[in-house]
Amino acid sequence: MIIIMKQGATEQNISSVTNYIKEHGLEVHLSHGKEVTIIGVIGNKNLLNADHISFMKSVDRILPVTESYKLANKKFHPEPTSIKVGNTSIGTGNLTIMAGPCAVESKEQLITIAHAVKESGANFLRGGAYKPRTSPYAFQGLEEEGLRYMQEAGKETGLATICEVVSLAAIEAAVKYVDMIQIGARNMQNFILLKEAGRSGMPVLLKRGLSATIDEWLNAAEYIIAEGNENVVLCERGIRTFETATRNTLDISAVPVLKEKTHLPVIVDPSHSTGSYKYVPSMAKAAVACGADGLMIEVHNNPACALSDGPQSLNFEKFAKLTTELKPFCQLVGRDF
Repeated sequence: MIIIMKQGATEQNISSVTNYIKEHGLEVHLSHGKEVTIIGVIGNKNLLNADHISFMKSVDRILPVTESYKLANKKFHPEPTSIKVGNTSIGTGNLTIMAGPCAVESKEQLITIAHAVKESGANFLRGGAYKPRTSPYAFQGLEEEGLRYMQEAGKETGLATICEVVSLAAIEAAVKYVDMIQIGARNMQNFILLKEAGRSGMPVLLKRGLSATIDEWLNAAEYIIAEGNENVVLCERGIRTFETATRNTLDISAVPVLKEKTHLPVIVDPSHSTGSYKYVPSMAKAAVACGADGLMIEVHNNPACALSDGPQSLNFEKFAKLTTELKPFCQLVGRDF
């Protein structure tokens, strides 16, 4: 449940309520808004006397929280979260563009792409050093060598960097080189990995699972936040449906639904969702128009020769054209880009 304090409640009033909750073995999550403070209660609410709380000084009202996710819930945290990563932030007011190759192939390739995407307006360099592929014979990534290239490219261009992790060992390596880690769709419900990502303290991009409901996705985010790491960004990347015209089905409605349910930033990946560079621009524009906080777009210097996901990658010319075309959409929704 959540306890909404009256406007003007003092720190002493708030402490009286939180102390009562803690004395009964429950956890407290405080959210200080512009006008009121909200106290989130985590644990078995039956251990508390709700009537006693409602009569405590400066308590306005008590509301139940029926959803199983609490810390990711907008009821607990009404103000939208903005997450600082490197020299940029992800959240309200600006549009974050994460761009780069699906897989890091070489140092020269990555630095070339990094300069190109920065010139076109990207503020993040994305690149895969660990590649969980459907086929065991497909390119699996350069691992720590690729992470070192990510670090060098980030330093040279000033871009923030993000890379997917697939294990505890990958997390331990990634924290030394990149600014943000990504949990991919195949690992969305790898709860051990989610906990380790939370313990890492690194900002985490959590992609939606292949067939995950929105509530399952938010519960996965809860695993990360419950470890004390509130820096979580959600990424809609398409879900598996009966349709085969595109690689996946981009659930664009997930963006407004998430904006209603959670305070966490939401970005969209039009590359993995469609599987074709032809559809990326239109889906990117739709994502911005419906309120997404950012985009993750695959860009390659030579898509035809890419070791991973070439068909969905934009070349430099197409990416530059897209970022130019996105500006009016950003203006319509009041975002800086």
